[in-house]
Amino acid sequence: MFENPFAEKITALRAGELSEIVVTREEFLVFRDVWKELPDKKDIVGEAGLEGKIIYRYQPESQVAAEEPTE
Repeated sequence: MFENPFAEKITALRAGELSEIVVTREEFLVFRDVWKELPDKKDIVGEAGLEGKIIYRYQPESQVAAEEPTE
């Protein structure tokens, strides 16, 4: 059976063992198969890079809210 290589990487990202995952254009659909099933997928934020690469980082909603400036 095919095991998605991004399943382990996303688990490590969410656990804080990785700071980011770089996904190429060719890998995106494989990454997406795991990502779309996550209950906290909105906390995995992608940043577009060069040549179709996307850098994903885990930013839980509570962490993002703490980083927002207060007036």
